[in-house]
Amino acid sequence: MDHPNRRKFLRDLAMAAASGGVAAVGCVPAGQAALPDLVWGRRGLSEGRFLKPRAITIDDRDQLYIVDTTGRIQVFDADGKLLRFWRTPQTKNGRPTGLAVRSGNPGSDSASTSETPDDRRLLVADTHYYRMLSYSLDGTLRTEEQIGGTAGHLPGDFAFVTDAVCDAQGCFYIGEYNASDRIQKFDPEGKFMAQWGGNGHEPGKFVRPQSLVIRQNVLWVADSCNHRIQRFDLSGPTPELIDIWGGPGNGNGQFFYPYDLAFASDGSLLVIEYKNNRVQRLDQDGRWIANWGGPGLEPGRLNQPWGLVVDSQDRVHILDSSNHRIQRIGLPV
Repeated sequence: MDHPNRRKFLRDLAMAAASGGVAAVGCVPAGQAALPDLVWGRRGLSEGRFLKPRAITIDDRDQLYIVDTTGRIQVFDADGKLLRFWRTPQTKNGRPTGLAVRSGNPGSDSASTSETPDDRRLLVADTHYYRMLSYSLDGTLRTEEQIGGTAGHLPGDFAFVTDAVCDAQGCFYIGEYNASDRIQKFDPEGKFMAQWGGNGHEPGKFVRPQSLVIRQNVLWVADSCNHRIQRFDLSGPTPELIDIWGGPGNGNGQFFYPYDLAFASDGSLLVIEYKNNRVQRLDQDGRWIANWGGPGLEPGRLNQPWGLVVDSQDRVHILDSSNHRIQRIGLPV
């Protein structure tokens, strides 16, 4: 594990802050610093390093699952200590761009601490192999739980898979981009149930639905190349569009390639923007609360970030992809 500079970074950061040499980064209220409390990782192929990490998720034990462009899935604790790793079966065509942890207890929006690791799954959007892979959290591939694997536009076929998530009833929702730009729904056994979307700019259409998140029977979609977030009600027999948040731009509540979504404990939404190089926090009605970030290499700055998660202490872990590192901050308020 590569941490030789972490203590030095924190020491230098504290000294700079004490001397007034570090300014707050991002659009947060005056006097509220937006500096990370931890920055870790660096470019490389050895264990604990990254080569443009592309997706991150977190389990109920605050373990971080990160996949990079080598096809490695590395698992860390919330302080950046490497716990285990494995590789996806094939990488020649391309690497995964989406990860999610499925609870082993359908009927609940979150995993129970009484579950065993074998009850839960890591869902992997194996983008360029047109499928969703399923792993036990120890890295065991569950080939019988794979969904897809055939390129195409028919029900159950896929273009480039972006993300896969599971609802409280155990049904799967899988997004894809390219000509399809749709979301497909499958039952707990992997049988096709429904699809919606299609390429376009109209409400309910998508241009690269990059990230999917389910909360309280609502599916939130980062409609990335439309620079917006769409929400769908999942309580009925077919998903229904609730509303649309955002639009293209760099103002508060606007987006420029939103790539990932995560919820804080109070229900507020965190959005990572690939091109705006920032995190935005919105309340449950879509009203802007705060921004954090900005382009750059320094701590607190971001370079083409792809993902983020929120841990049990409401700390935000940012996948600072082209800086090949992770940054951890408190919620921007």
